[in-house]
Amino acid sequence: VIIQFGGQTPLNIANKLLKNGVAILGTDPKSIDLAENRKKFGTVLNKLNIPAPKFGTAFSIQEAIEIANKIKYPVLVRPSYVLGGRGMEIVYDENGLKDFVGKAALVSGKHPILIDAFLENAYEFDVDAICDGRNIHIAGIMQHIEEAGIHSGDSSCVYPPYNLSKKMHDTIIMHTEKLALELKTIGLIIIQFAMKNEKIYVIEVNP
Repeated sequence: VIIQFGGQTPLNIANKLLKNGVAILGTDPKSIDLAENRKKFGTVLNKLNIPAPKFGTAFSIQEAIEIANKIKYPVLVRPSYVLGGRGMEIVYDENGLKDFVGKAALVSGKHPILIDAFLENAYEFDVDAICDGRNIHIAGIMQHIEEAGIHSGDSSCVYPPYNLSKKMHDTIIMHTEKLALELKTIGLIIIQFAMKNEKIYVIEVNP
């Protein structure tokens, strides 16, 4: 079965299919989980020396408050393993966090709430690539018209990026290649990056 089309849905069902004996064509579901699990993915980023906004995961409002205070506001709060950015909000104080974590918890179920430092006044980029495990072809780098923080599916985007220096362009290419190979990608991979003060951060990877 090919599970590389359909956004978040195939990511959610990959391991269930594997456990039920379904042969998966393309990227191993273990690699998908490696990218979706924030703690595991944080280890990957540290290994590759790729910057990401400070983040944490929480299963309760109290845990979320502790993480947000450590990261510092504003923070981006979102459920893990959900479709189309549902439940995603930018919050600027503890009261806002309590409200939005309550909503996100309803969406997320047994999965943790993701809390990231929100990069204000940053530009966001989506990279589409395909990999056979050894060779990577990058189809393009797409820039969001809005600042970082608008879900990719809801933003206005353009090809080619309109304010990306050669140095930042090359950095995005380098990070994409490293991540695709480290995650043993076979098929499609989509990566969201943010740029602030001439520094590139990885926001999310979907193999």
